[in-house]
Amino acid sequence: MSPAAQQLRVGRLTKAHGLKGALKLELFTDDPDKRFTPGAVFTLQVPTSSPWHGKTLTLAELRWYNGQPVGFFEGVADRTGAESLVKAILWIDQDTDEADEPDAWYDFQLVGLRALRDGVEVGTVARVEHFPAQDLLVVKAGEREVLVPFVAAIVPSVDIAAGTVTITPPVGLFEELPDDDQPGDDGPPADPEADVAPSA
Repeated sequence: MSPAAQQLRVGRLTKAHGLKGALKLELFTDDPDKRFTPGAVFTLQVPTSSPWHGKTLTLAELRWYNGQPVGFFEGVADRTGAESLVKAILWIDQDTDEADEPDAWYDFQLVGLRALRDGVEVGTVARVEHFPAQDLLVVKAGEREVLVPFVAAIVPSVDIAAGTVTITPPVGLFEELPDDDQPGDDGPPADPEADVAPSA
């Protein structure tokens, strides 16, 4: 019996290229020559309203134009077809016994990790949300769910073995900021007429 396959996110289709159905790619893999070989089949993450929802996409060829990867896919023959795929996220099956790519994690590996800020636990990763612009870690912090951008500047370290993820969130992400227009500790504003002596 073969090992169960997990899904690995490897790219996003960003823009139609030319008139023959090609699409520019944003790569989420350090090994495009392995992941984007002719015949590779991708599961698509698209809105339920998309005509591609529930379908797969097969790569015919990957080319490079001025350092930018461009994919040609089976069944996508013109620009109109290509434009219907813009913003689709590409996933592939990866066997569990295959070596992981650097800085690449499955959702199931991240869920349940303790989120640490300055060495102090602030919550637990409840789930991962995948959006075209970036991924978000949904951290359960008490009764709140905090959306943490899954980028190196804010999530500098993931330690699966230790069960932790280190975060450096901006001020205000996990705590309420004081309202600037609230009165300060000195009490309510003074009555401008309070210091006026009553007339005799």
